[in-house]
This record gives sequence, C-alpha cells and structure tokens, in this order.
Amino acid sequence: MPSAMEGSEAGEEGEIPRYEETEDDNVSPTDLSELLKEGTKESHDRAENTEFVKEFLKGRIKKELFKLATVALYFTYSALEEEMDRNRDNPVFAPLYFPLELHRREALVKDLEYFYGEDWEEKIQCSEATQQYVDRIHHVGQHEPELLVAHAYTRYMGDLSGGQVLKKVAQRALKLPSTEEGIQFYMFDNISNAQQFKQLYRARMNALDLDKNTKERIVEEANRAFRFNMQVFDELDKVGRSLTEEAQDGGFPAHGGKGDLRKCPYYADKLGTGGAGCPYHTAMALAKQPLVQLMLAACVAVAAGAAAWYLL
Repeated sequence: MPSAMEGSEAGEEGEIPRYEETEDDNVSPTDLSELLKEGTKESHDRAENTEFVKEFLKGRIKKELFKLATVALYFTYSALEEEMDRNRDNPVFAPLYFPLELHRREALVKDLEYFYGEDWEEKIQCSEATQQYVDRIHHVGQHEPELLVAHAYTRYMGDLSGGQVLKKVAQRALKLPSTEEGIQFYMFDNISNAQQFKQLYRARMNALDLDKNTKERIVEEANRAFRFNMQVFDELDKVGRSLTEEAQDGGFPAHGGKGDLRKCPYYADKLGTGGAGCPYHTAMALAKQPLVQLMLAACVAVAAGAAAWYLL
C-alpha cells in the first residue's frame, strides 16, 4: 500500500482560491509541519527502503500483489475517513477536513471493481497487518482525536507526492489502460495544484492550537503510522515471494529460471507426464555448453562486422 509517504497534488477549478492560502515562508522549527518533517525522516527512509517499495519503484510489481495492496488501502482509508467524518467539527482536526479534495474511499471502490468485478466485496478480506492499522486509526479517532492529524498527514501527503510516481510505475508495469482504470486511487481530480494544496495543508496544521506535549505525541503517532505501513509492506512482500512463479500476460513463464521448476505455470500441466521441460531452462542449459557458446560468439562477431561495414 505504498504512497511514499508525505506530499500532495491536484484540485478543481472552482477550488483554486482555497489553495492560495499558502504557508508562511518563515516557518518556525516549532511548527507542527516542521516537527513532523524532521521527526519522521528516519521512519520515512525506512519505509521507502522496504523490499516491497523498492521492487515497486523498479516496476517489479505483480498484478495480484498490486490488487492486494489496493485491498489494504481500501480498508485503511475506509477507517481513516470514517474517523475524519466523525471529527469533522472537532477543533483539533476540523481545519484539516478536506473530503472533496482528499478522500480516497470512493476511488478505491472503483479500482476494486475494476480488478475484482462487481462482487468485489465478496472477494476481499482485511489482512492481519492491515487490521492492526485499522484498529489503531479507530482508537485514535474515538479516544485521541488530536492524534488523527498524524495519520492523515502520513497518508495523504504521501499520496500526493511519491504516490504520483507509483501511479506511473504501476500503469506501465501492469499495462493498465491509459483511461486510468485500476489507479483511480492516485487521481486527485479536485486538486488542481498539488504544491499549493500541500502548502495550505501544512499552514492549517501549523495553525492548530496545540501545546508542545501534544505536538510531540503527534510526531510519535506519525512514526507509529509509518511502522504500521511498513508492517503491511512486509506482509505484502511475503505474499509476493509466494507469487514468484506467477505467469505474466501472454502466458509466458515469469520465474526467471529460479525456484522450483514444478511451479512454472507455463509447463505445470506437462510435468510428471513425460512432457517437455520449461523452455527457459532448456535454453539456459544449452547456452552453457562450450560449443554453443563458441557458435554464439562467432555469430555475434559476424553480426558486429556486418553492422560496422554497413555504417561505413
């Protein structure tokens, strides 16, 4: 459920005036936005260096894993937005209530319908790590609402920053439609200028009437939110390792020559029946033969010579 934590982007034409309420250039080290920025740096770096996020950024994301990440996001944002709605008039959170611009639940429903069909609700379930995250969000919203800003900051600011990079990676790696089905979560149609909106959001955070102790608790809660996200990433990474044999579009084997050949989906039905071996392994075995290597080298040399002659 990556978003690369902390950032912002998007807005509707009629909403532009709201974004002009930008942050003061002379921010103080005691401002909540600065305390969060400095106080979560280490957690931010750790989250971005989890195996799941690193592989995602390299475009190594399987569709099944992306679908599960979308499910985790759905449960997380459903809880977060439920608690934000609950505290919409609470002065400790009300200035940060931007349902039109930020809320993601409806967008995630569209993504789940795309991936799982109209009966998506019957096909998904909340994972253990995600449930722990959800439980914490509900506890905060109902018993410590002053800490809700930590969870909103960690999720939405990330979605509007690094999340926009992940959107492009996912669309390309998974060959998703250019019409943006499957990545509605990353589309903030009611935010026209991400940078201005982030400035507004931080300015609103800094204007909250909070004492030093409460600010410290919010920073601590933000770090806790990062840990919950990392636990979800680790959980997805474990699932991903069990999907290393997954076939990609077109039905070709995607195991890269590693793992148990018996799990290669391309030839699973032939193994044990005297069928041919996996073409990947056959080709790799031939390529290791000295005679074949010599022949390949000769072919490369001839091709290179021909190309050089042609260019001259």
